[in-house]
Amino acid sequence: MTVDLEHLAGMYRQMLLIRRLEEEAARAYALGKIGGFLHLYIGQEAVAVGAVHALQPDDCVITTYRDHGLAIAKGMSARAMMAELYGKATGCSRGLGGSMHMFDVEHNMLGGYGIVGGHIPVAAGVAFASKYRGDGRVTLCFFGEGAVSIGGFHEGVSLAALWKLPIVFVCENNEYSMGTPLSRSMSVEDVSMKALGYGIDRDRFFVEDVVEVEQRIGEAVSRARSRSLPTLIEVRTYRFRGHSMSDPAKYRTQAELDEHKRRDPLHKAKDDLARDGYGEARLSALEASVEEEVADAVRFAEESPEPDASLLESTTYDGPFAA
Repeated sequence: MTVDLEHLAGMYRQMLLIRRLEEEAARAYALGKIGGFLHLYIGQEAVAVGAVHALQPDDCVITTYRDHGLAIAKGMSARAMMAELYGKATGCSRGLGGSMHMFDVEHNMLGGYGIVGGHIPVAAGVAFASKYRGDGRVTLCFFGEGAVSIGGFHEGVSLAALWKLPIVFVCENNEYSMGTPLSRSMSVEDVSMKALGYGIDRDRFFVEDVVEVEQRIGEAVSRARSRSLPTLIEVRTYRFRGHSMSDPAKYRTQAELDEHKRRDPLHKAKDDLARDGYGEARLSALEASVEEEVADAVRFAEESPEPDASLLESTTYDGPFAA
C-alpha cells in the first residue's frame, strides 16, 4: 500500500499517545491515584486510530468500557481523559464518570458503556436519528466478541438491517471474553458470519497495520454514508494486559503474548516510517512531543480539584427544571 508519510506519522503519534497514556494510567492505578475499574487498550490502538481516520469529524462513535483509546482518537484531550481517570472536576465528565464512561459531546464521542452489549441498540438509535434528520453522519459502534451472544447485539443489528441505518458495527475480537478463550465461548469463531442472518455486508481481518484498518473500515463507512447500509466488521486484535487491572491474565502463555507483541501494529508503523525515509530526527521529535503531552496530562490531573457538591444540581437536572 502506498501511504503518505505525514498521514502515517499522524496515526503513529496517536497510537503512541494512547499507549503512553494507558501505561501512565496503569502506574497511577497501582499507586492508588485512580480508583474503580481500569480496562486498558494497550495492544488495540490501531483499531481506534485507523477507524477514526476513516470518519469525518461530525461522525459519531460509541463503545464499551475499554474506551480511553477511542476517546483520544476521536479528539478528546489527554488532559481531559487523564483528569477523568483521576476523578477530577476537570475531566471530560467532571470526574463523575471515571474510566468506563468517557464522553465528549464536542467530538461526538458518545460514551463508553459498562453493560456488555447494552450500548449496541443505543448506537442503532443514534444512526436512526442521523437518517431521520438527513444529517449525513455515520455511527461507528465498537464492542468485544463477548457481546455478540447477548440480546442487545442481535436487537441492534436487526433494527439497523431492517431500517437500513448508516452504521458500522465493529467487533474488536481480542480473543478473550474477560478470561474465556474463543474456543469456550463461541461455536463459530468467525463473528462476521452473523451478518448473514440479517442480510448485511460483512468484513473480517487481522489487525497488523493501522493503514489497513483505515482502508477496510473506510469502505464500510462509505457504504453507510452513500447508501445508508450497515456493515458488521470483525477485527481480530489483541490486548497485551489483562481484562482489567485486577486480572493477572494467567489464562494465556507468555509465548502467546510474546508472539502477538512481535506483530504489534504500533511498532510496525514506526518501522514503516523509518524504512520509508521519515527520518530519525523527526521520529525522535515526534516521540518527545508525545512524552511532553503525557507528562502534562498527568501533572494536570494530579493538580486539578476534586468535584464538589456544587456539581450535583447541574449534573442531575437539565432543561426547564434546571436552575
